[in-house]
Amino acid sequence: MQSIYVHLAEGFEEIEALTVVDVLRRAKLPVVTVSIGSTLQVTGAHQISVVADRLFKDVDYAVGSMILLPGGMPGAKNLNEHAGLRSKIMEYSASGKYLAAICAAPLVLGSLGLLKGKKAVCYPGFESTLEGAHVTLDACMVDNQIITARGVGAALTFALELVKILVGIELAEKLKKEMLVE
Repeated sequence: MQSIYVHLAEGFEEIEALTVVDVLRRAKLPVVTVSIGSTLQVTGAHQISVVADRLFKDVDYAVGSMILLPGGMPGAKNLNEHAGLRSKIMEYSASGKYLAAICAAPLVLGSLGLLKGKKAVCYPGFESTLEGAHVTLDACMVDNQIITARGVGAALTFALELVKILVGIELAEKLKKEMLVE
């Protein structure tokens, strides 16, 4: 399995990022947290600081299978303004690799035109940023290689859906049971 890159920008939503990282690592998936800033330490929207595994400039995206974007504000806006990340997202899209975003972060995919004709979800109030998408009210939506989720309350559902896609339903159900997810 190739690396899953979870991108952290100043103001990211901590629950959305760390819940997903935790569940994917429980599934023994190769998750790498990536700071898009100049230092490994990134502070979330609720002033929780996290030390990322790598800086953006040090990541070899050729060995990745997924780019994952947590939401939060101004985290999602900061992700959207990072030209290098936007370029890598377009490369992953062209290669048919997975793109996942939760909460406000689907706005990055929408601004790149990657959601046109696709089903997607986002945090309420950001629907207009999902240019051309068929927006639903599901907690989590999978449309081919693009996976989106609504927000903090959907973080576990989102993470377990990613496990199901990447490893299979059996492990996703096992983790769900072990974590007492109803």
